[in-house]
Amino acid sequence: MSRKHSKAAVASAAASTEGLVVGSHGRHCIVETEDGSRRICHPRGKKSQAVVGDRVLWQAPPPGQGEEGTIEKVLERSNLLYRQDEIRTKMFAANLDQVLILIAAEPVFSESQLARALIAAEDAGIQPIIALNKFDLPEAFALAWQRLEAYRALQRPDGSPHYPVIPLNLTSDDPEQKEALMDLLAGKRTFVLGPSGVGKSTLINLLVPGAQAATNEISRVLNTGKHTTTTTTWYWMDAARTTALIDSPGFQEFGLYHIAPTDLPRCMPDIGALADQCKFYNCTHLHEPGCAVMAEVDKEGSPHCIDPNRYRIYAELFDELSQMRY
Repeated sequence: MSRKHSKAAVASAAASTEGLVVGSHGRHCIVETEDGSRRICHPRGKKSQAVVGDRVLWQAPPPGQGEEGTIEKVLERSNLLYRQDEIRTKMFAANLDQVLILIAAEPVFSESQLARALIAAEDAGIQPIIALNKFDLPEAFALAWQRLEAYRALQRPDGSPHYPVIPLNLTSDDPEQKEALMDLLAGKRTFVLGPSGVGKSTLINLLVPGAQAATNEISRVLNTGKHTTTTTTWYWMDAARTTALIDSPGFQEFGLYHIAPTDLPRCMPDIGALADQCKFYNCTHLHEPGCAVMAEVDKEGSPHCIDPNRYRIYAELFDELSQMRY
């Protein structure tokens, strides 16, 4: 490297400031600095790799060259939540502590889509929480709660729930419900994920006073129009900025093409708990003799009983992901 280029690199590094990406749309991001101020930034180069939750190094523009900053570098991530189908990869957010998967008693939720979201969270090493909304609809809620029995029954070795499942009624202003949610989220960076129409915006507005105003401001700055269908946004829940909720657009499909079919047991704890007990080390758990997983499917009374719907989803995903590799 020439002395001239070396000096330029040093000057560039010195001028860079660390920040947090708190909003994104297309190639533009909102970056928050340590003092809480925010600035719209764009990436250097043709493609943006920064997502909400990323720590980045960015630079302010030279005098007289506008107000938009430039993202110079995305710092190392602890995790990244994303989905991938045959057409594209959709990155949701990075550096998360947990993901709150919000579903509702009505409209009836898709167990396949729920399982896919859980698998993506497991693959990324992020703690998932399932929240079932619309407790105020007794019959529909009871049916939906029953459908979640297999998820509620899963436990970690220490006896704690593998997937905490919580009931919600987001049309209620019950202070106990809000307090319980705040306790669950305190000190964590939580990504709210779910299909359209289940109450994500209601949840955000319930827990984050002024969220709608912040949403409108970010939409105005990024010129994105209706926020709920276009952007992912970070909200601080406390003045100390230790607890955050990240809102996301609703989804109807959830591709897992980034996961190998042989990795599915690792991401499905009820399958994975038995996978190493099969007769063959490379068992697919679909047809092999001596398969410990298949032996437990719908085996009533067994402490390791695997719900038949969960096994069906595993088999369908294994087939789907296997076809993508040929």
